[in-house]
Amino acid sequence: MEKIRIGITGYGNLGKGVESGLEHFPDMELKAVFTRRDPAGISIRSHGVPVLRYDEIGSYRDRIDVMILCGGSATDLAEQAPVVAGMFNTVDSFDIHARIPEYYGRVNEAALSSRHACIISVGWDPGLFSVARVYSNCILPNGNDYTFWGPGVSQGHSDAVRRIKGVKDAKQYTVPVESAIEKVRRGENPELTKRQKHTRLCYVVPEEGADLNSIERMIRTMPDYFDEYATTVSFISAETLHREHGRMPHGGFVIRSGATGENGINRHIIEYSLKLDSNPEFTSSVLLAYARAAYRLAMRSDFGAKTVLDIPPAMLSALSGAELREKFL
Repeated sequence: MEKIRIGITGYGNLGKGVESGLEHFPDMELKAVFTRRDPAGISIRSHGVPVLRYDEIGSYRDRIDVMILCGGSATDLAEQAPVVAGMFNTVDSFDIHARIPEYYGRVNEAALSSRHACIISVGWDPGLFSVARVYSNCILPNGNDYTFWGPGVSQGHSDAVRRIKGVKDAKQYTVPVESAIEKVRRGENPELTKRQKHTRLCYVVPEEGADLNSIERMIRTMPDYFDEYATTVSFISAETLHREHGRMPHGGFVIRSGATGENGINRHIIEYSLKLDSNPEFTSSVLLAYARAAYRLAMRSDFGAKTVLDIPPAMLSALSGAELREKFL
């Protein structure tokens, strides 16, 4: 069996998760890892796979089928994705919801001009939760959508905090407001602001001599991340962060509350939930499944940017159509 050749750009938690996840995807193989750090300081699990500088990525144009972009959304992906889409089929996890339309346009332009297939904003939200929301809206057009994240560690928000001047390390937890969830599950259809649905807890390890007031102010006022939420910032030691916040659990709920029948007499609740021990490892598995779809799109010459909403489920599976019908229908 000819395997799909995978490249990884960025070797943080997500990149490590992709490498680890490949052992569960036998139709794929890792060909190279690219990093903006010094490759000599990076040790990967995969024997014989080179770790190269990011600026060497172009030399692998003909040796990688799908490049998985594992950088952060705050700065990395906005800069890298259009560039890499000019050289490779790609999959990424860009997760700043408000900026997705603009981001899609830039990646789409690069992918179309270079004849590549690029799937953006892959993960669980945006990603699997996005698909759940669309299915639920199609089935219950008369209703309301509610998405709750957590409790758990947000990779994107944690990365955004770590990039603030004076921050050595950080973890950010998103916590849903239980009273809001209960109202939704009772079918009350409440109108909820972002602040009423979630709180955000930031545990920050500052650099020695850093201005703590400035760090806290920058976190609380950060657009698209914290400015619309009740946010708590706690400064702790590196030892405490490692001891008490070393794991990366997450999860959440997508709920559609709708009605059918004359005058909406019958009420319905559709709920899709995730409970994850490791946010990066789960997200990596989603990226790999969509890498399979990106490869198939490219083989069909179906170029340009796509989202999870454009990809039929069968394109994610290693099984044939007959096998899927027998096993899952």
